[in-house]
Amino acid sequence: MSTAIQCQTRVEGTKPGALRREGLIPAALYGHKGTESISLTITEKEAHALLKKASVNNTLVDLSIPELSWSGKTLIKEVQSHPWKRTLYHLSFFAVAAHGKLDITVPLRIVGDSIGVKEGGLTEQSVIEIKVKCNPEDILDYINVDISDINIGGSIAVGDIVLPEGVTLDDDPHRTILSVIAPKK
Repeated sequence: MSTAIQCQTRVEGTKPGALRREGLIPAALYGHKGTESISLTITEKEAHALLKKASVNNTLVDLSIPELSWSGKTLIKEVQSHPWKRTLYHLSFFAVAAHGKLDITVPLRIVGDSIGVKEGGLTEQSVIEIKVKCNPEDILDYINVDISDINIGGSIAVGDIVLPEGVTLDDDPHRTILSVIAPKK
């Protein structure tokens, strides 16, 4: 999944609180020129709309900065917000085009009905996401984990997951994702 957003450059010396009062959220772009960064602003409305469609470190964002004639594919690397008010404080974007494979975290989606559950067992899931490496165009929204063949006492490990072509595991392959346990009597 990919989405597009437009940002403006931030005037040097402007205070973040003043920007927020004007309905703008401070942002930054990293990785477009090595270690150099650009200070940006994005409207609060656009930032909230973006965060409804995109997730941190998992969704490609086509970012454009008209004032600098720059555009490119980025990932949202960090979202700073108030702990309970949901007020946005800052967004960080990372340009991905020239950086080859990315380290991302992908959620797992359990599919299928386990044989063990049909026999009265209970599923116990201990891992909900895994780390993988992939090119920007291969970013996954989720990975399906089929548990249809798991009996009571059986389990599935991170290394058992079949990953799509171009995606490699960057996690402990021995970690147990899910177990089917016998019910307590």
